[in-house]
Amino acid sequence: MSQGILVFIEQRNGQIRKASLEALCEAQKHAGLSGGSVTALIIGENVKGLTAEVGKYNPTKILVADGAEFGSYSAEAYTEALAEAVKKTDPRFVFAAQTAMARDFLPRAAARCDAPVISDVMSFIVDGDKLGPVRPMYSGKCFGQYEINSPLAFITVRPNVFPVSAPDASAAPAVEDLAIKPENIRAKVVETHKSEGSKIELSEASIVVAGGRGIKGPENWGVLEELCDALGAALAASRAVVDAGWIDHQHQVGQTGKVVSPQLYIACGISGAIQHLAGMSSSKVIVAINKDAEAPIFKHATYGVVGDIFEVVPKLTAEIKNLQNN
Repeated sequence: MSQGILVFIEQRNGQIRKASLEALCEAQKHAGLSGGSVTALIIGENVKGLTAEVGKYNPTKILVADGAEFGSYSAEAYTEALAEAVKKTDPRFVFAAQTAMARDFLPRAAARCDAPVISDVMSFIVDGDKLGPVRPMYSGKCFGQYEINSPLAFITVRPNVFPVSAPDASAAPAVEDLAIKPENIRAKVVETHKSEGSKIELSEASIVVAGGRGIKGPENWGVLEELCDALGAALAASRAVVDAGWIDHQHQVGQTGKVVSPQLYIACGISGAIQHLAGMSSSKVIVAINKDAEAPIFKHATYGVVGDIFEVVPKLTAEIKNLQNN
């Protein structure tokens, strides 16, 4: 009989993603519905040292798929490892953070296990011994609650929505190697070309500063970048400026970009199209700066400033720096 929860712990360059710890801590809350055990799975090359950090969040056991075949991410290799972990642990649920990596390979693993995927979950409703994931639908216009009737289900949770519990340095879960047959992995990543990324991972940032058509041209990103540096924020953009070639797609927030849920989202020169709102409406506090007082973004903002971003943002940046210096 299926029991327990298996949690995929994502790491990049030897660093555990905070969103994965959020998924792990949320799994702990619901472990009693599925047998009480929580198993964490770490995949990568030379990642055994990461078990100490993950162990502080008290999973019952940690599985480690460690090998050269996992040195660079590939959907086939990670699917093989996760499917093997499912076979070994026979879980009721598989949890993971809703990241680009998980969106890529988790559906493949779910298909191999003949299980459904409920993605981008923002809350859970517990009814007796049943777990009902709740996720936004139709660009965030409504929420759908799902009833799970299959013996296994894969669930991804939105980053920055669920809290991370306090680590327990005394926790000492069992650690076990996960044996993977290399011959089952036919594709091999031989080289990776990386574009220059954000200083802070956008999907996990607690503060996001986003720019739209109101920045007038790619030469003006410096105004927002200074604000990002002052706040320790990630830089984001609307689809319009990405389509115009003013900034790389990795910065795009919206229905066809990334979904973010920061503590603070500052929208600069963004009108507030429904497609953009779908990617940031779950932000805790939204500040809109736009010279058009009728811009739709103001209907969704916690605070609104009607003004030219080239006047407002530099003053805001200067005031933040002044507060920090004092």
